[in-house]
Amino acid sequence: MRRKEHLVRTYVIGAAGAAILFAPLTGIGTAAAQVYPSRPITVIVSYAAGGSVDVIARLIAERMRVSLGQPVIIENVGGANGTIGTGRVARAAPNGYTLVLGLLSTHVLNGAVYPLPYDVLNDFEPISLIADSPQVIVAKKAMPAKDLNELIAWLKANPDKASLGSAGAGSPGHLAGVFFQQQTGTRFQFVPYRGIALATQDLVAGQIDMMITSPIVSLPPARAGSIKAYAVTARNRLAAAPDIPTANEAGLPRFYTSSWFALWAPKGTSKTVVGKLNAGVVDALADPAVRKRLGDLGLELFPREQQTPEALAAFHKAEIEKWWPIIKAAGIKVK
Repeated sequence: MRRKEHLVRTYVIGAAGAAILFAPLTGIGTAAAQVYPSRPITVIVSYAAGGSVDVIARLIAERMRVSLGQPVIIENVGGANGTIGTGRVARAAPNGYTLVLGLLSTHVLNGAVYPLPYDVLNDFEPISLIADSPQVIVAKKAMPAKDLNELIAWLKANPDKASLGSAGAGSPGHLAGVFFQQQTGTRFQFVPYRGIALATQDLVAGQIDMMITSPIVSLPPARAGSIKAYAVTARNRLAAAPDIPTANEAGLPRFYTSSWFALWAPKGTSKTVVGKLNAGVVDALADPAVRKRLGDLGLELFPREQQTPEALAAFHKAEIEKWWPIIKAAGIKVK
């Protein structure tokens, strides 16, 4: 009987000792898990360097580095209109160290155009909306048309002879081109590129005839006189380029197209990590230097109340509901 009591006491004391012994270790493990970020963060840009997504990513990443206390590295993974790089993030570990700066194309349009191995809506954790971007109708310097009306007339007089460069089937530039054809009754060829920067280089060189693309890549060569800018696809003129008329003003009523940019993490990333990343983005967008730089590029920042994971999730869903029926009705599909 005494031996049993002794064994019971020994077990109780041993269990208590173990609890005391391992409690500090458990606390250390939990604390370690909460220290984020503890190493560099990679943001995947699913297009070639030099394009609009790349420029925005680098501006935001540089400022996020300050608030997060870790380097934020940009990695360009181009191809297939952004599906390769975006897919890599969908498959990445949900630990907050691999993110994607996506846009209308990668997280909405591609879902209706490509047979993807991931779900553009359900395989990502939203972090924050960043900026909205109207597009600019531009052409090579040698284009004889002096304004948008003359460009439309020239295209009608030369059906299927002109070429429009874009980042691929289903990209914002491609869909804007399809919309342009529908609104004007013109016909021209579409030339896909791995990135907008590459298409812009060919436009400047005169290898393609026109593009409908973001102010980030179109305004610098337009200001330099290397290409012609005919109109902005927005309701109002750009503060960064007040001399370029809107499509409405230039003779093409209600021709509105724009893209937008946002940050996502892989599905399953913890709310704590998403919260820290969101704070980093919000901090970056509040910085006067960043705001000025983005404004100079023709971008409009989303208001503070829309810079939340919840706002991005709702916005993302609404964009899919808007664009997918349009794409399917146009029969745009890449096998």
